[in-house]
Amino acid sequence: MKVSLFLVIATALLMGSATLQAADKSAGETLYADACAQCHGPNAQGMASFPSLSGRDAEYITSRLETYRAGEKVGSNSFLMIPNATDLSDDDIANLAAYIADKAE
Repeated sequence: MKVSLFLVIATALLMGSATLQAADKSAGETLYADACAQCHGPNAQGMASFPSLSGRDAEYITSRLETYRAGEKVGSNSFLMIPNATDLSDDDIANLAAYIADKAE
């Protein structure tokens, strides 16, 4: 039973990392430049009241964008992020997350 549970968890983790590796960072870069850089800065360093994304991992970025896409409020800038995330596809989110996480390395 323990071995089976371990295999299920290991498989899930491997599949998750494969999804992140399969993300298109170039497409993420284009999306970032078109929709994110104006507020979060060209290097994801943040600007004015817009937080820095630098140093955030792909899982964090993915989670936040999915939350905004669902229309859920996270913080004071939610009213700005929700409309920007509404039309993002799962692939868009994965690409953005991979690109932003790569910038932090």
